[in-house]
Amino acid sequence: MTQDELWMAQYNEYAAFIKTNHRCPSKHHIEEHKLYSWWKHSRKLLNAGTMKDDREEKFKELIALAEANRHVNQFR
Repeated sequence: MTQDELWMAQYNEYAAFIKTNHRCPSKHHIEEHKLYSWWKHSRKLLNAGTMKDDREEKFKELIALAEANRHVNQFR
């Protein structure tokens, strides 16, 4: 597999996780740690401006999906 194919596989897996669980992967659950690490690394690349343009568009869509499923504290 090429790097682009691997990135898209992780992207699809992350998007499927959010759509199924209605939340982002947690750093506290071991089984979700791989997705969380991918998200964190991709976010660092985006903020540094070193992410490829085609990936940047897709990742911004994923950010919007994550924001739509963001946890809201019930006590606020």
